[in-house]
Amino acid sequence: MGDMYKLQKEAKRIKKELAQTHVSAEASGVKVIVNGEQQLLSIEFIDESLMQDTKKLEKAIVEAMNRAMKKAQEVAAERMKPLMGSMGMGGGQ
Repeated sequence: MGDMYKLQKEAKRIKKELAQTHVSAEASGVKVIVNGEQQLLSIEFIDESLMQDTKKLEKAIVEAMNRAMKKAQEVAAERMKPLMGSMGMGGGQ
């Protein structure tokens, strides 16, 4: 029972750490920042000319978001790996 408490405590710690981890990605003049919990934090328009072409702007935002979310998933998976291994889910080494 103590092991389960330790695992829960560790999972909460990792979740808090992920919330404070910022991941960014760029695509076609748009920079997106998300946290390790895959929450959008900001969108920056590096190329102001995108404001004139909504189709390009939409495509750039989607592409940057997808890249940022993928990075955030990879960061979360890496941080959770030791915990998953402790739970016998094959994440540890």
